[in-house]
Amino acid sequence: QVQVVESGGGLVQIGGSLRLSCAASGSIFSIDAMGWYRQVPGRQREWIGSISSGGITSYAESVKGRFSISRDNAKNKMGLQMNSLKPEDTAIYYCQLSQYGRGYWGQGTQVTVSS
Repeated sequence: QVQVVESGGGLVQIGGSLRLSCAASGSIFSIDAMGWYRQVPGRQREWIGSISSGGITSYAESVKGRFSISRDNAKNKMGLQMNSLKPEDTAIYYCQLSQYGRGYWGQGTQVTVSS
């Protein structure tokens, strides 16, 4: 069994920064891609970005240049640095990882951007 836990969410002002973390534990052998998603109640879950096992990143246009994903393979952790936050970034943020073709999700962490 694989457990995925996000942390670091909270309330931040417009233009501020926040860093989220994702930690994987349990039956971890070889994590492939890891990614961040977000969801607003009543809307579909949105892909934000991903990072490969080799550290190659890709981002959605809505966050490109503002968000940055990092990864520590030795610790099975991933980070999401969010800068220049906007009200439309308010959402529940989820970590997702893949191992041997199977996907695992965390429970999510709330990020609220407010004036």
